[in-house]
Amino acid sequence: MDTLPLHARDVIALHDALLAAPGWPASEPTPRDGALWRWVQTNHRCNSLLWAEEDLARRTQVSDAEIAANKRAIDGYNQARNDATERVDELLLLALGLVDPASARSDTPRSTVHAASRLNSETAGSMIDRLSILALKIDAMRAQTQRRDVDDAHRERSAARLQRLLEQRADLTACLDALLADCREGRAHFKVYRQFKMYNDPRFNPALVSEQRQARHE
Repeated sequence: MDTLPLHARDVIALHDALLAAPGWPASEPTPRDGALWRWVQTNHRCNSLLWAEEDLARRTQVSDAEIAANKRAIDGYNQARNDATERVDELLLLALGLVDPASARSDTPRSTVHAASRLNSETAGSMIDRLSILALKIDAMRAQTQRRDVDDAHRERSAARLQRLLEQRADLTACLDALLADCREGRAHFKVYRQFKMYNDPRFNPALVSEQRQARHE
């Protein structure tokens, strides 16, 4: 009986379907559930919005104010992307029975793993995040192979890179499935790793702390 909380092939199918969906990522379809798949989709949407902002931030013929707006949007989407990745990890660990439910969302979640289980340094959520980015790269590189305003050499180089990206995604797909299978069997586990993005937090970013201190004394 298959008890894995998800399969990598389904993650890939979702990523590709969302990229092909009309209006994505400005609008999004209803997730297939309100828990795990919702956060997989949220992570992919944040990566998709990040991708667009990163392109815009490289413009050279717009005002500094527009680039600053892009950079601020990048910060926000990157924080939301990391939050979604952590939520995916929490839900996967709960589904696999590898974390105490009462502590799963805390900064110190309590593991319930077998003593002989090996710790995997990369989490399943971070692998899903990488699959999302690969889906975006594959989609963009495939578009390069179809351009008519470039020469054959550009299309051929893009086609070769597309094949390498597809190979990388296939490799990562196998690794994700293997990790989840090992977790199910008690051979491996991973943890939720909090990113603690200090630059987005006015309590921890020293530049923002300095601004607040200065404002109080003006």
